[in-house]
Amino acid sequence: MLPDTLHKLPRDERFAYARLLAYMARVDDEITVDELAMFEQRIGTALLSPNQRDQLRRALKNPPTLEECLEGLGPESGRLALRDALLMATADGSIDGDEFDVLQEISEHLGLAENAVNELIEWAKKGYGWMEDGIELLNKLQQG
Repeated sequence: MLPDTLHKLPRDERFAYARLLAYMARVDDEITVDELAMFEQRIGTALLSPNQRDQLRRALKNPPTLEECLEGLGPESGRLALRDALLMATADGSIDGDEFDVLQEISEHLGLAENAVNELIEWAKKGYGWMEDGIELLNKLQQG
């Protein structure tokens, strides 16, 4: 689980955060198993009601507009949403042009540094590399 403060935010901001993730999952018009797994994990962390979770799952099929998603985000929930939207975009191994453009729009809406998305991409690459190293280590330990 990612260490963050998402569960401490107001419920309406947690819901806006999750709506943005639903939007992000559909940017490339398909949802991979990895994206869906991350989406489900993150809405679990958001501690939303069963009704809100149902609304979000429906939003995967018929997502709100990006503008609607951005409306309810506060500064902290917005930064967490950007981070997790980027992780969802990289779940399939790459970020396509449309996904990058949406991430950039989110960053600009939040008033972040011009290079914020690129810095987050580098951070994600390091994290995925670290996870791959862990799998290799476990495999090595099994042989020993």
